[in-house]
Amino acid sequence: MNKQVEIQDLGFRDYKEVWDYQEELFQGILELKMKNRREGTELKTPNYLLFVEHPHVYTLGKSGDMQHMLLDEKQLAGKGASFYKINRGGDITYHGPGQIVGYPILDLDNYFTDIHKYLRYLEEVIIRTLAEYGVKAARSEGETGVWLDVGTPFARKICAMGVRASRWVTMHGFALNVNADLGYFDNIVPCGIRGKAVTSLNVELGKQEVSQKEVKEKIQKHFFGLFEAEPLATAGTIVAE
Repeated sequence: MNKQVEIQDLGFRDYKEVWDYQEELFQGILELKMKNRREGTELKTPNYLLFVEHPHVYTLGKSGDMQHMLLDEKQLAGKGASFYKINRGGDITYHGPGQIVGYPILDLDNYFTDIHKYLRYLEEVIIRTLAEYGVKAARSEGETGVWLDVGTPFARKICAMGVRASRWVTMHGFALNVNADLGYFDNIVPCGIRGKAVTSLNVELGKQEVSQKEVKEKIQKHFFGLFEAEPLATAGTIVAE
């Protein structure tokens, strides 16, 4: 089993460009697994964790409801936003500047073959990261992602999640609001859940801006700790000490 994870910080990139890149990495791992099965080889499959920040974009998961998108094409253009129907689980969400998006592309055969456990681990990575800022976050039963003040009238979501998996290989991932413009969430029913608010780390801390580099370092630290993985640094990587 290969527990090394190659970290790539892609910076500010178009959603479709990164979606295509995810697919390329995802298919590469699947092909290697099939080759091992077909030819009886034991070639190690790689793992990746991509960090990225996207221009304004709305994405609808394969089980999502188009009625949760509250803008038409003309209004989308007016907001400077794009829209994609994609192949992850979950409903509709927003990505944009000030948000840290993480795409773990892992062969879970290298770790554990349990998608439910995988999602809970991703949530725990974010919960532990937020705890370092004195923000108490939690899971909300039946609602994937990370929330604040769960079970109260003030419940609000700070991190959305949606993944795709095939033959235990994952793609897509999480989106943590760090310095996000929350006004863009008013144009959708976030994750198909009505009547609950969305928040951002800078809002919770009462700061104009939180260091995204620092948050990524903390995410990375907790990711490697929980998955018992090893970082494989590449150009542009942020390596947490």
